[in-house]
Amino acid sequence: MTVYFQKNHQRAFGTYPLTGDTLLASIECAANVGYRAFDTAQMYENEATTGEGLAATGIAREDLFITTKVNIECFSDDKFLSSVEQSLKDLRTDYVDVLLLHWPPADGNIAPSLKLLQQAHDKGFARNIGVSNYTVAMLRDAVNIVDAPLVTNQVEFHPLLNQDKLMAGANDTGVPLSAYCSVARGEVFKRPLFAEIGATYGKSAGQVVLRWILQKGVSVNVMSTNPTNIEANYDIMDFSLSHVDMARIDALTAENYRIVGKDLVPFAPDFD
Repeated sequence: MTVYFQKNHQRAFGTYPLTGDTLLASIECAANVGYRAFDTAQMYENEATTGEGLAATGIAREDLFITTKVNIECFSDDKFLSSVEQSLKDLRTDYVDVLLLHWPPADGNIAPSLKLLQQAHDKGFARNIGVSNYTVAMLRDAVNIVDAPLVTNQVEFHPLLNQDKLMAGANDTGVPLSAYCSVARGEVFKRPLFAEIGATYGKSAGQVVLRWILQKGVSVNVMSTNPTNIEANYDIMDFSLSHVDMARIDALTAENYRIVGKDLVPFAPDFD
């Protein structure tokens, strides 16, 4: 299942924080460029527009790869499955390809929400299940709580943040990582190294960043409303960074520039 996930989700179009006509136009552009994987969440409050946009593309459902995430506020017996059913209704589909828990619960007790996630899978609401923002310790427990394989742990991942411990945990548990905040919300573009490396490959700074992530074995979620950038973000499979350039970029992870922490999300876990 993890191989299936990585093959179909290497490059996903992220929808946060887009809404309304901007989201519809961006989905249309992304689909025309070639994107077939799309990422949304209950918390984004844009599932209905995402469903509208995907329907308007005319792409057959079996050719799409849709991921959504259950809001932490729905991690209860009386809300979880009904919230997923509403997500499916909004997305205009009978199932999602991947259903994630958006965050670990604030009290750190991960078992109840994971068991509800398993129920959603067993009911056919999701072809695959996974988590987001889990620590290594949580991942090690999680794989023993659910029967279905966890196909990903979606986390903040970019060249300005050291995620070596999380990468090691992913390898140990067999739960691959996928990236959000792939370009650190634009912070990477303040580092001249990426443009410098890109010039040697005929690629942009952003393409270098995304290629670095892929070569780390991590799937990419990336959002843009600019048609040129949407296409560029997709066009990252025709080159490879050298070991030397990978190492030069690796050195920047020492900055440990984290975007999504407790200051932004008070219930966030103590990240590795």
